[in-house]
Amino acid sequence: MVYTVTFNPAVDYVVRCDEVRKGAVNRTESEFFCFGGKGINVSQVLSQLDTDTRALGFVAGFTGAAIEQGLAELGIQTDFVHIEQGFSRINVKIKAAEETEINGQGPVIEERHLAQLYEKLDGIAEGDTLVLAGSVPKSMPSDIYERILARLSDRGIRTVVDASGALLTNVLKYHPWLIKPNSHELSEIFGRELTTADEIAEYAEKLREMGARNVLVSMAGDGALLVDESGERHCCGVCSGVVKNSVGAGDSMVAGFVAGFDKGSEYALKLGTACGGATAFSDGLAQREEIYRLLEQL
Repeated sequence: MVYTVTFNPAVDYVVRCDEVRKGAVNRTESEFFCFGGKGINVSQVLSQLDTDTRALGFVAGFTGAAIEQGLAELGIQTDFVHIEQGFSRINVKIKAAEETEINGQGPVIEERHLAQLYEKLDGIAEGDTLVLAGSVPKSMPSDIYERILARLSDRGIRTVVDASGALLTNVLKYHPWLIKPNSHELSEIFGRELTTADEIAEYAEKLREMGARNVLVSMAGDGALLVDESGERHCCGVCSGVVKNSVGAGDSMVAGFVAGFDKGSEYALKLGTACGGATAFSDGLAQREEIYRLLEQL
C-alpha cells in the first residue's frame, strides 16, 4: 500500500481565458474543477497504474466533503482527519497567455489534529510506502516532516519526500528511500547554479551522501536523472508532446517511480518520466492510456 499525506488539500477551480484584463469582467472559455494537493495528485496517478493507495491529511467543511466524495468516486481510499472549523481551501488557476494562481489558506490545524494523524500513520505496516509532498501550512510546526520520519524510522517503511529547501535537507538524517528535487531546487539547496547534467548528478550524489537512498531529479525539458542507492547514475530523456499544463507533473513522476520500482530503477525512471509527460501534455493529471503510450517512446 502507498500512503500519501496532503496537509492542505484543495478544490482546484481551473479556468481558461483568451486574455485576462485587470479591473474588468473576464469571462471564461472553459472551466473545470479537480481535487488538488501534491499527495492527492500522487494518489490519483497511482490509481491509474493499478497501485493500491490511501490518501491521508486534513479536510474541513463543505469543500473537504467534496474532496472526500470526489476521490471516492475515482476509486481512491481516504482516511482524512476532519477539522471542525473552517473549510478546505479553494485554489483558482487561470490559464491564459500566462498562468496565474490564487491559492486559499485552508483551515487551522491544531496539535490535537496532528495527534490524530500520528495515530493513522502508526497503522502503516512494514513494506508499505509513505509519500510526504509539498509545503507545510503556517498553522503547523515547520519540522513536521522530521517529526513524522523520526516516528516511523526503523519500521521498514519506504519514505518518499518531495519538498524543497530545509523541509528536504532536514529529513536526510532519517534516510528517506526517495527524494525528488527538481534541478532548480537542487541549485537552491547548494547555493549555486547547476546547468549541466554532470553538475546536477554531482550534487544529487551529495544529497545521497547526506542520507537519501535514491535521488530523482527532474530537469524539465532536459529529462530526469536518478542516482540510486548503489550510487549508479541513470538518465532519461523527455517524451514528445505539446505542453499544456505544469501542475502536478512532478507529483506524477513520483507516482510512476514508486509504482514501477519493483521492476527496477531503469523502468521506474522511465515510468515516472512517462507519467510526468502525460500530465504535462494534458489539461489534468496523467491518464492510463496516455502514460503507456508515452512509455513506449522511452
